[in-house]
Amino acid sequence: MRLLPNKLQLDVLKRHVGPFVFCFFTLMFLLLMQFLILYIDMLVGKGLPMGIIIELIITNLASMVVLAVPMAVLVSCLMAFGKITELNELAALKAAGVNPIHLVNPVLVVGVLLSVFLVWFSNDVLPDANQRARSLFIDIRLKKPGFDLKPGEFYDGIDGYTFLVKDMTNESDSLRDVTIYQQPNNNRKEAFIKAQKGHLESQNQGQTMTLFLEDGSILRYLDRRKDGKKITVLEETAFDRYRISFDLSDLSFSRSNPQDRSRNDRTMNIQAMQALVDSLNREVADHKQLVLDNTNYFVPTTDKIPEQSSTARRFSSQVDSLATPSYSSQYIVLNSLDSESQQRTLHDITLAKLRSYQSLLEEVTTDTEWRINKIARYMVEIHKKFAIPMACIIFVLLGAPIGMFTRRGNLGYAALIGAVFLTFYWISIIQGEKLADRMFISPATGMWYSNVILGLIGLYLVIRISTSFKFSNLWRNSD
Repeated sequence: MRLLPNKLQLDVLKRHVGPFVFCFFTLMFLLLMQFLILYIDMLVGKGLPMGIIIELIITNLASMVVLAVPMAVLVSCLMAFGKITELNELAALKAAGVNPIHLVNPVLVVGVLLSVFLVWFSNDVLPDANQRARSLFIDIRLKKPGFDLKPGEFYDGIDGYTFLVKDMTNESDSLRDVTIYQQPNNNRKEAFIKAQKGHLESQNQGQTMTLFLEDGSILRYLDRRKDGKKITVLEETAFDRYRISFDLSDLSFSRSNPQDRSRNDRTMNIQAMQALVDSLNREVADHKQLVLDNTNYFVPTTDKIPEQSSTARRFSSQVDSLATPSYSSQYIVLNSLDSESQQRTLHDITLAKLRSYQSLLEEVTTDTEWRINKIARYMVEIHKKFAIPMACIIFVLLGAPIGMFTRRGNLGYAALIGAVFLTFYWISIIQGEKLADRMFISPATGMWYSNVILGLIGLYLVIRISTSFKFSNLWRNSD
């Protein structure tokens, strides 16, 4: 049995390397541009360090790798096998007695290896990368915008102060016609500060900002006592030079530890999610047993019994026996009692228990539905970690025969055909995930049905190019 590829198979593999690398990095670039377009507003205007932005991009690249590899496999197969057919090499190989399946086998082996790699990557690398990215997103959302004065606009990014500047020059360091409203607190009074000009200086590595003002005045609200009454007076003080320092530490970026944050289905590996699923299943079973253990209640019926039952006698001993005759009821237990007082007492006790049971049932139903929804979400993510990597194998089975049939090995033709199948695949995956999360379909169905459909099509096409089998032969032979 031959394990190593021959020269012909090695040549086929080499033809895949260039298109695969080109398509992979092209798709990564497109996915990265999509990410930046979606989150550019969050990253710009907050004075984030460049290292934080780069780390956020790198951590999000992990999820892009899982999407880009199967896409690149499909396009590279279409280009490589299309080029082989376009140059009439496939016809020559068939004339020499070489079955086309021998050309597909080494590529299929590489597809299996890529699937194994992506399963490991999705389980061991992607969850931690998603956790770091999620933690960074939360930290960025909590960060306030930096000290950013704009002419003619109010700025209140610093607690306790509101700024209005008419004009700024020299990259916002020199200010003209400055107005500042100082809000009152325990250490300072309410005041309005106006100055003809000023300039800003950053200190302590940006943690402190000092504003130097010139030729201005301060209008303060001061409390005074007159004739035993508290009054507020205005005091205006002119100045040639005045300095105010602002603490900007609240505006600086604060990094949290990703491990201190809770994890969700996107940030957990298969083992952790399976353990949670098992725990949730046990809780659901316990809730069902709790409901079953509290079902010892009477069932109404129209049947009559000739004498008092033991259950009715037990309840009769708990109530006072009165002379009021009993009334006819559709419940056999009530009919077995001797007085109306006993009947009403038993009726009230039973209703109280039934209401208690109804409350228990509603509470258990709500908790169980929540746990079943969580189980569905975790199971969807578990199946996804296997379904998307398996697309590498599916796309080899699909791309190789289609490339041979099309007889075109150029990028445009392969990209057009690949876009059709990739659009169908990713829409199916996305919609399947949504339907499975809402429990319209099972998690396995939602994640695997597109793989099954495309896999069956790919298997038929592989059989079609390697044998003379056709579906039309089935009914032709029967005629």
